[in-house]
Amino acid sequence: MLELTGIWRTYVVGDSEVNALRDVFLEVERGEHLAVMGPSGSGKSTLLHILGCLDRPTAGRYLFDGREVGALPDDERSHLRQHEIGFVFQFFHLLSRLTAQGNVELPMLFAGVPRDERRRRAARALEAVGLADRAHHRPDQLSGGQRQRVAIARAVVMEPSLLLADEPTGNLDRSSALEVMEVLEEMNRGGQTLIVVTHDPDVAGRARRVVRMSDGAFVEGAV
Repeated sequence: MLELTGIWRTYVVGDSEVNALRDVFLEVERGEHLAVMGPSGSGKSTLLHILGCLDRPTAGRYLFDGREVGALPDDERSHLRQHEIGFVFQFFHLLSRLTAQGNVELPMLFAGVPRDERRRRAARALEAVGLADRAHHRPDQLSGGQRQRVAIARAVVMEPSLLLADEPTGNLDRSSALEVMEVLEEMNRGGQTLIVVTHDPDVAGRARRVVRMSDGAFVEGAV
């Protein structure tokens, strides 16, 4: 499903160049559950941004279902990101003035989905993460674990084929973290490819495959 070949991501900082990713090769099969581990600054989030079409590599090729992402025009990259990729972040990024239902409807609003369909699909997504009874609560009326489950519902409401989670349990207690991982894994069992960036070895240990990064590259033998 995903193939990275010789990926570099270089940033210019003052008079210097910083290689956030260095000659990265990675293949991810459809339906796989992959964990990416490494210390802060190792390139994990940069890798996720490349995979999620939030950033472009400086060099190398990225294939998504056989399409070279770097060759796509901006509108096609945007369509790919909007319809095929779901994102779950550490800090939830929910709008405080909207209810859980309203937050989950947002991606569909931007995609032009009709109102009645938005409501049906958002309700179904919230039910899938066990929050049907919290649909009309605002984020400040929800626990951290519940807010992250709303974020997962928002990430999957467009039925993406790829789900990217960047430290999804980083702000949660152990019990809430377990609930969130179980929800993500249920999505994976339903056919969505799941890639989780994490510092937590317990979270990584739940994946079918673990890769480790250091200084912008995979640790030898870890892929």
